[in-house]
Amino acid sequence: MGIKKNSSNQGINKTSNSINVENGGRTRANQPKTRNIDSHSDSAQLDKPQLIWQVVAGIPKGKVASYGQVAELAGLPGYARYVGTTLSRLPGGTKLPWHRVVNASMKIAERGGSRMLEQRHLLEAEGVVLLGEKILKHHRWQI
Repeated sequence: MGIKKNSSNQGINKTSNSINVENGGRTRANQPKTRNIDSHSDSAQLDKPQLIWQVVAGIPKGKVASYGQVAELAGLPGYARYVGTTLSRLPGGTKLPWHRVVNASMKIAERGGSRMLEQRHLLEAEGVVLLGEKILKHHRWQI
């Protein structure tokens, strides 16, 4: 998959066999999974949280991605902590699959409250298997 930034570092062009942001990561039969954002469209003005949300929306059910992986795919290398902060600010009841993002050790990030348990339950409901606190490697989202 290629990521290309325009001169103002805002537009990106992604083509992948795993992501189609326009329709939540799902594709119709025989349609390429492509997203193009050119520097002349309104979409080129996406802010960092919007870029992150688009990547997270593309993580398939039963798979997980690390904060760093999401940052890279959003065109924000080195912004793993920012990804975590952005996802922690999502409102309750969001449809965005925030629970599919874990730390680099393939573990649910420690945080206070019931959010860790909620994340674990949501992942297990999608068939993600944890061995102790660690998610099995075959659940890692490969692009």
